[in-house]
Amino acid sequence: MNDFWSGRSVFVTGATGFVGSNLTSTLVELGADLVCLQRDDTSPNSLDILDLRNKVTVIRGELEDLELLNRILNEYEIDSVFHLAAQAIVGAANRSPISTFESNIRGTYMLLEACRLNPSVKRVVVASSDKAYGSNPTLPYREDLPLQGVFPYDVSKSCTDLISRSFAVTFDMPVVVTRSANIYGPADLNLSRIIPGTIVSVLRGENPVVRSDGTPLREFVHTDDVCSAYLVLAENIDKTRGDAFNIGTDAPVQILELTNKIIELAGASGKLEPKILLTRKIDREIDAQYLSADKIRQRTGWASTIDLENGLRRTIEWYNQNLNKMM
Repeated sequence: MNDFWSGRSVFVTGATGFVGSNLTSTLVELGADLVCLQRDDTSPNSLDILDLRNKVTVIRGELEDLELLNRILNEYEIDSVFHLAAQAIVGAANRSPISTFESNIRGTYMLLEACRLNPSVKRVVVASSDKAYGSNPTLPYREDLPLQGVFPYDVSKSCTDLISRSFAVTFDMPVVVTRSANIYGPADLNLSRIIPGTIVSVLRGENPVVRSDGTPLREFVHTDDVCSAYLVLAENIDKTRGDAFNIGTDAPVQILELTNKIIELAGASGKLEPKILLTRKIDREIDAQYLSADKIRQRTGWASTIDLENGLRRTIEWYNQNLNKMM
């Protein structure tokens, strides 16, 4: 157990989402006093599925509301901020780019401005994404590559990343940026993502759908590893401030191989098989995306501890036990 967080006042945006709720759960276990921002009254949501609502203070409002953010940081004497709130569904971002830019870009600079105005804030972790890099033939992606997102979600993450580091450098703020590989684990309710969607299909006895030709190479990191990286970066803010760090496993996998592994681990080999929708690559599909986690390992000592097979077993077990809560 880490006593660094015991009694600290922590503000988490995006706590009703998948990664935010897992981070909230971790911080509650470590004894932090959590304040969470919730925009929409959605049900089900990950915070409630993990039974956390009565263990934290939930405030209703929007990230774009600077007055509200100032009030939260001031009244609750917030020491640490984890900014995870975002429109994170790529399809929705393509359909509604303006709302995506409003929440992901404007929401970020409003929160950072509130942090700048409140001296109680000692550390800010901003979640960007490997999608901020856009498409790049240089692999694995390293932190010194240019950020060149093209599509709405990718662009919003490139902007989030740049704005956060601008505040850090210009105003000497304790801000650190994370760029995670594809995150998976318990309480992800977005079944359009490959891992939860495949798991739920298999548990229901349905052939899982692969929306590509199965050949794209991607990297997946368990949410427990991601949360531990967030905490390490925040705890070492004197060494990490003003910088960006990849969070990954250094172990990419092809999508078809991933799907078959889930079928195997769920005990459905020989009963189910992937339904591949495309017979060839599409122009917008990036062949390979994966990260180097050397920088965070060298700077802080953090490294992924959950390999893909072990992480998938744990995730399948969680969905098997909690599928009825998601309905």
